[in-house]
Amino acid sequence: MSGSLQVQQQEQRNLETHYESSYHRSTLSSVSHQSYAAHTSSVGVKTSTKKQEKKLTALSKKDKRLRLALDKEDEVIGYVVPVFRSSHLATQELMETQEEVKEEGVGYVVMRNLFSRESGYKIKVEKKSRSISMRESADRLALGKKMHEKQEFQKKMNPDSLTHPPEFTVKPRGQTVWEGKNVTLHCTVAGWPKPRVAWYKNNVLIDAKAHPEKYTTESNYNMHSLEIKKCDFSDTAEYRISALNVKGESSAFASVIIKRFKDEEVSERPHGYSPEYGVTFRTTIIDKFGVAFGQEGETMSLGCTVVIYPTVKRYQPEVLWYRNDVLLAPSKWVHMHWSGDRAMLTLVHLNKEDEGLYTLRINTKSGFDTHSAYVFVRDSNVEVEGVPVAPLDVRCHDANKDYVVVTWKQPAVEGSSSILGYFIDRCEVGTHHWTQCNDTPVKYARFPVTGLVEGRSYIFRVSALNMAGVSRPSRVSDPVVAMDPSDRARLRAGPSAPWTGMIKFTEEDPTVGVVPGSPTDLAVTEATKSYVVLSWKPPLQRGHEGVMYYVEKCLVGTDTWQRVNTGMPVKSPRFALFDLAEGKSYNFRVRSCNSAGVGEPSEETGATTVGDRLDLPSAPGPAVAIRNTATSVVVTWGASKEDRALVRYYIEVSVVGSNVWVPCNNKPVKGSRFVCHGLNTDDNCVFRVKAVNAAGYSTCSSESEACIVKASIEVPSPPSAVTLLERVRDYMVVGWQAPAKTGGADIRGYYLDYRTVQGNVKSKWHEINLKAVTTTSYKVENLKENKFYQFQVRAINQTGISEGSVPNAPFECKEWTVAVPGPSHGLHVLEVRNDSMVLLWEPPTFNGRSSVTGYYVDIKEGKGKWRGVQERSTKNTYMKITGLKEGASYQLCVFAKNVVGVGGPSKPLGPVVAQTRPGTNEIVVDVDDNGVISMIFECSEMAEGSQFVWSKNYKALTDTSRLSIETVGGKSRAIFNDPSLEDLGTYSCVVTNTDGVSASYTLTEEGLMRLLEISHEHQFPIIPFKSDMAIELQEKGRVRFWAEVGKFTNNCQVEYVFNDNIVTQGKKYTMNFDKNTGIIEMFMDSLEVTDEGTFTFNLVDGKATGRTSLVLIGKEFAELQKKSEFERAEWVRKQGPHFVEYLSFEVTPECDVYLKCKVGNIKAETEITWFKDGIEIEEGDEDAQKIGIAGGVLSFNIGKLSKKDAGVYEVKLKDERGKDKTLLDLTEAGYQAVLNEMFRVIANSSTELKVESTEHGIILYTNVVYHTEELRVGWLHKDSKISHSDRVQCGVTGEQLWLKIKEPTDKDKGKYAIDIFDGSAGVKRVLDLSGKVWEEAFAEFQRLKAAAIAERNRARVVGGLPDVVTIQEGKSLNLTGNVWGDPVPEVSWTKNEKVLLPDEHYTLKFEHGKFASMTIAAVTTTDSGKYALVVKNKYGTEAGEFTVSVYIPEDEAEKKD
Repeated sequence: MSGSLQVQQQEQRNLETHYESSYHRSTLSSVSHQSYAAHTSSVGVKTSTKKQEKKLTALSKKDKRLRLALDKEDEVIGYVVPVFRSSHLATQELMETQEEVKEEGVGYVVMRNLFSRESGYKIKVEKKSRSISMRESADRLALGKKMHEKQEFQKKMNPDSLTHPPEFTVKPRGQTVWEGKNVTLHCTVAGWPKPRVAWYKNNVLIDAKAHPEKYTTESNYNMHSLEIKKCDFSDTAEYRISALNVKGESSAFASVIIKRFKDEEVSERPHGYSPEYGVTFRTTIIDKFGVAFGQEGETMSLGCTVVIYPTVKRYQPEVLWYRNDVLLAPSKWVHMHWSGDRAMLTLVHLNKEDEGLYTLRINTKSGFDTHSAYVFVRDSNVEVEGVPVAPLDVRCHDANKDYVVVTWKQPAVEGSSSILGYFIDRCEVGTHHWTQCNDTPVKYARFPVTGLVEGRSYIFRVSALNMAGVSRPSRVSDPVVAMDPSDRARLRAGPSAPWTGMIKFTEEDPTVGVVPGSPTDLAVTEATKSYVVLSWKPPLQRGHEGVMYYVEKCLVGTDTWQRVNTGMPVKSPRFALFDLAEGKSYNFRVRSCNSAGVGEPSEETGATTVGDRLDLPSAPGPAVAIRNTATSVVVTWGASKEDRALVRYYIEVSVVGSNVWVPCNNKPVKGSRFVCHGLNTDDNCVFRVKAVNAAGYSTCSSESEACIVKASIEVPSPPSAVTLLERVRDYMVVGWQAPAKTGGADIRGYYLDYRTVQGNVKSKWHEINLKAVTTTSYKVENLKENKFYQFQVRAINQTGISEGSVPNAPFECKEWTVAVPGPSHGLHVLEVRNDSMVLLWEPPTFNGRSSVTGYYVDIKEGKGKWRGVQERSTKNTYMKITGLKEGASYQLCVFAKNVVGVGGPSKPLGPVVAQTRPGTNEIVVDVDDNGVISMIFECSEMAEGSQFVWSKNYKALTDTSRLSIETVGGKSRAIFNDPSLEDLGTYSCVVTNTDGVSASYTLTEEGLMRLLEISHEHQFPIIPFKSDMAIELQEKGRVRFWAEVGKFTNNCQVEYVFNDNIVTQGKKYTMNFDKNTGIIEMFMDSLEVTDEGTFTFNLVDGKATGRTSLVLIGKEFAELQKKSEFERAEWVRKQGPHFVEYLSFEVTPECDVYLKCKVGNIKAETEITWFKDGIEIEEGDEDAQKIGIAGGVLSFNIGKLSKKDAGVYEVKLKDERGKDKTLLDLTEAGYQAVLNEMFRVIANSSTELKVESTEHGIILYTNVVYHTEELRVGWLHKDSKISHSDRVQCGVTGEQLWLKIKEPTDKDKGKYAIDIFDGSAGVKRVLDLSGKVWEEAFAEFQRLKAAAIAERNRARVVGGLPDVVTIQEGKSLNLTGNVWGDPVPEVSWTKNEKVLLPDEHYTLKFEHGKFASMTIAAVTTTDSGKYALVVKNKYGTEAGEFTVSVYIPEDEAEKKD
C-alpha cells in the first residue's frame, strides 16, 4: 500500500513537472497555479512498470486556448505559458532576489494566500472508523461555515475595488535627445496586489543589474523609472514597461530617439524650449574642478561656477552630485551648497570610500549639463612602519534578528608582508564601546556576526593584520538594526493599501499548543575554512507564536547528530557554524521549536566539506599603458578569467629602475580600463594590475611596457573664423584661423568643402581640394557669378582629420569694387603671458586700389568695448600687446589701410586668456667659456614629433650664415656665427605640437655690445684677484708680500718676479700658494738697499692669465726699510724687560691725573725706578707714596694737577737680560695737554643750566666735578658775550659756575649759554630764559624781593632789653628798648600777655620813633612776671620778651615776719 502511494505521489510530481518547468514552478502566480490545480484534481492516474499513461478530462475551448497544448486528437502534449507571463516571470527571476520577495506587505501576503492553494499536498489512503468520519463531517460543516463568513467579509470589503489589475495612471512619454545625454522614462502604476514591473527594449528584457553602467531602474511608491545613461545611436528603440499582478497584466510603450550631431546643423548641443517660463535655458559650467588628490582625514571641496542664461527670477536649477554614477545625499561625510551661481561639494574627513568619479549635474527646464572629474584619496600615514592600511567599504547584508553578514574590501597596500587576516569590531549605536567579534583573524573578506540583540542598532568596522601589526580601523559601516526581514519590510513599505490603511486577516484556527513543523529549503549558503553559513525557510505549520531553531551537525560516516546551539535557540533562519574541522565533511539539519515542543528535523543538507568555496581570482591579463595627458596614463588589461564574485582591480605604478610600486587607486575599480592620474611628466613608468575578491588578492599581472608620461596625440580641433579675403566674378579667396588645439602634432594641412545656398535651400557639401593646403587661405576657382556659397574647413594632423569648421554666412561670388584693402587673415597669438601677448597676422589678399601701407590692431577685454592698441599704424605683420590683466580674456582684430583709407576688420581672434602657462620658460642668452654667444630655449612639454622653430622678426630664418641651430632633447640653442649689428632684432622660438609654447628675445645694440664684451672676456680670460699685491710688516721686521686670487683651478701656477728676474725659494725668499684659500705669499727676513724695485706675481691657469705687482722705490722703500729695522729692534728690545705700553697720562672722571705704563717680561729681580726732572724718587720721598703697580701696569697718582707737578717723568727697567726706559714730558706742551684733557673732563661733566631766583635777581648756574683757575669760561646772551657789570656778574663758587642778573627786566629775556673750554673747542650748555621759565623765575624773584623788603622793614626790637631783670622791692625799674621799623611801628607793653596802660605806677614812653621805655615806680613783688615789648607795623609784629623778678631783702623779710 505504501508503495502504491509513493508511486501515485511520484506520478503526481511528474505530471506537474511535465506542465511546469522547474524555472516557472517557483514563480508561477497563484491564480494560474490554482486553475491548474483545479484541473489536475479531476485527472485519473494509472501506473505500470513499462509505461505510464496520463488521461485528462475534456477541456473547454477557453481552457484549451489559454493553458494546454493539444495534438490533433485533443491530447494534451504540454503546458503553454502566455507570452506576457513567461517573459515577466523571467524578468522576476532575474531582477528580484529572495529578500525582495519577503518585502511584500502583510496585507498583500494575506490576499495572496486567499486566492492561492497550497502547493504541497499529500494523498493518504487509510481506513476510517465511524467516530473519525463523524468528526470529519463536523469539520467539513465548520469549514463550510468559515467559507461562508469569508465570502460575506469579501462582499463587505468590496473586492472589486480592493483587488484590481495593473493600470498606468501616468504613462512613459517618448523622448528625443542628443547623443551623449542621459534619458529617464517615468511612469506610475496602480494595482492591487502591488504589481511587479519589467522593462523591455524592442521586446528584449533589460537586465539593469547585469548592466549597471548603462541602465538604472527605480521603483518607489508605485512610481517606476528607467534611466538610460550616455545614450548613443543604438539606444534608439521602442521601450515597454510590463506590470503584472494576480489580476492581470498591462503594458505601456514609449519611443526614444537619439539624434546625432551634424556639422551642417549646429555647432553646439541645443537646449530645449521651456514653455513654462517661455525661454530656452542655456547652461554653462565654468571654473570647473579638476582631478583632485587628498589624504585620509583631510577635508576637500569641489566646486563649479554655473551660468544659466537667461536669468529668471525665483527660478533655481536642480543641482545633483554623483559618485561613480550614484546619486549622493547630504550626510555627515558629504556637505552640499548652492549659492545661486556656484555649486560646492565638501567631503568632510576624507576616506578611501570617497574616491571615485564625481559628477556635477545641473538640471534645468531646457535640459542639463554635467562635468566630471576623478578624486583620488591617499591612505593616511601609518603609525607603525610596515603595517597594512585600513580596509574599506564596510557593509552589512542579510540582517536578521540576531545575525548579520559584514563584508568589506581589501586595501591596496598590504604593508611589509601579506595580510594574515581581519578583525571585525561592533559597537551598539548610542555607545562608544567597541567589541571584537572574532577571536582569530579571518582571511575571507566576509564574516557572519551572530549574538546580536533583537531590536538594537549596530555599526561595524574592520582592521587588517600582518606580521608588522594591526592597521587602523576602517570607516564605520552604516547602522543596521537586528530585526526580522519581514518586520523591516513592513516598516519600509508602509501601509499595504494606501486607501484603506493596513488590512489584517486573522485566522481563527486554534493553533496554540501546536508543535511547529520542520523547516524547509535548508541549504549551505557560504562555506569557508573559518565558518559555514546555513539558511532555511520557516515551517508552514507554526501557529501564532514565534518559532526558534536548533541546528544539528553530523560528521559524514557517522550517525551521531550533535546539537550546535544547545544553550540558546536562534531566532533567525540563518546560522553560522564556527570551529569546524577543515577538510572534513558534515551534514546539517535544523529543528523548529516553540513552547509546545521541538518539531521534526528538516531534510539534511548533504555532505559539505569545510573549505573555501571561493578561490582566489586568477591574475588579470597583461597590462597595456597608453599615453593620455602630461600627468596621466590610460591602463587597460584583460579581465580575470575566474571572475566569479570578483570585487574589482587595483592598479600599481613604478618608475623604471626604482623597483618601488605605488598604488594608482586606493579603492578597487571595475572594468578593464583605468586612467592613472597624478604622475610626473616625462617619468618612464611601468604598470601592473591585481584582482581582488572576497577570498583575497590575485597574483599581479605581467608588467606593461614602459610608457613615458606625456600628452597623447589627438585629432586637432576644427578651424574657425572662415573669412572672405577677396572675390571676383568667378573665384573667391577664403581665409580661416588655425585650430586652437593642434592635438599634440603639427597641422599638416587643410581640406575645404563648399555648398551652394539659394534662399533656405542648401545643397550637399562638395570637396574643393584633393591635396591638403598648408596655408590658412585658399583661392576657390570656377565659381558662378552672383551665386551664394558656404565653406567649411577641416584640419589634418598625424592622427587624422578634424571636424569641419562652423560654416560661414553665405558669401556672394561678386567682384569687389571697394578701394580700401580687404580684411587681414591668419590671426594667431604667441608668447601669451600674464601681462602681454604677441599677435601675428597675414596681409590681406585684396589690397584695394593701392598697396597696403600699414595696420591697426583693436582689442576688446571680456564684454567691454573695442579700443585701439596703437595710435600710429605699423608696417609689421606682428605686434606685441602689453599692459594686459592677468586672467582676463581678450579678443583681437586687425585693420589694413592703404592710401585710400582703412579697410574692414578681420575676423576677431579669441577669446584669449592672458595667463602664463605653468612651466613656461623664456629665451636665455648665454656666453660659453669659448666666448660663443647663443640663445637657449628649453621646453618641458615636448610631444612626439615636436620641433623648435626659430624666426627673426617673426619671419622664418633663411640666412643660415648668421645663426646655427643645435637641438638636443628639450633644449634648442641658436648660435651667432659672427655677431654684429646685422643681427639686431627680435628672435622668437615656437615649439610645434605643444599648442603655443613660445618665447622671444629682443637683441638691442646696447645688449649686443655687452655680450661682445663678455665674449671677449671669455675668449681671453683674466684670472681675477680679490686683493691685489700688498705688503705687510711682521715680527722681527719680516716683510710679507701677498695677494688673494678670486677664481682659479688646481692647475693654477705662480711665478715670482723681482725686477724682471724670476726668484725662487731660498735663504732670502720664502714662497707659498694656498689653493684652499687662494692666497699667494712671499716672505723676506729683512729689506736691504738692493731690494728696491718692483715685485710681481705672474699666474697661469690654462689659457687664463693674471698679474699683480707692487713697486717699492724712493721714499716709500726708505720708509718701509726704516719700519722694518724698527720692528727688528723692537723684537730685540722685547727679549728683556720692556714697556709694552709707554708712559702716558690719564685723567679720571674726578679730574685726578695718573701716569701709567704697561710692562712685560719682568721678573722679581727686575729693578723699576721712577724719576722726576732727572731726580730718582726714593722710597722715603713724599712722591713715593703716589707710585703703584698692579697687573703689569705701573702708575703714578699726581692727583689734582697744579703747576708744581710740571716736569719730566721717567721710568727705567733693568735686570740681567737688558733694560728699557720711558719718559713723559709734562712741561709746556705736555703740561698743557694734561690741562686740556682735564678741561675736557670738566666741560663734559657740566650739568644743564638751571635757574634760581633770589631777592636780588636771577641766577643761572651749572655744576662741574672740579674747577681750576686755568679753565676758560664764557657766558653768552643771545649769542653775544656778556660783559661784567654791577648788574650782571659771573663767577665760581666751589664747583658751581654762575651768572647773576640783578634786578632783571624784560630786556634780560632770551637764550643764555655758558661756553666751557674743553681743550679744543668748547662745550655749551644752553637755557632759554623766556616764556614760562622767565615768568616763573621772575615771579619768584619778585616774591623773594618783597619778602626781603618786608623782613628788612618789619617792626622789631633790636636791643636794649635784658632777658631777666632782678630788682629789690621798693626800687624803681626803668627799661628802654631799641625799636626799628619802617614805617615807625606801634609800641605796646604787656605783662603776662596783658597790655599795660600808663598810670602812676607805670610810665610808658616812645621817643624819636626808636626808643621805647617803661618805668615802674617802687616795684613790689606783684610786679614780678613775664613782660614783653610789642612792636607792630604793616610788615609784621615782634615781641621782645623779658622776665622781671622782684625780691625782698632778708632783713626786710625778717621784719615782716
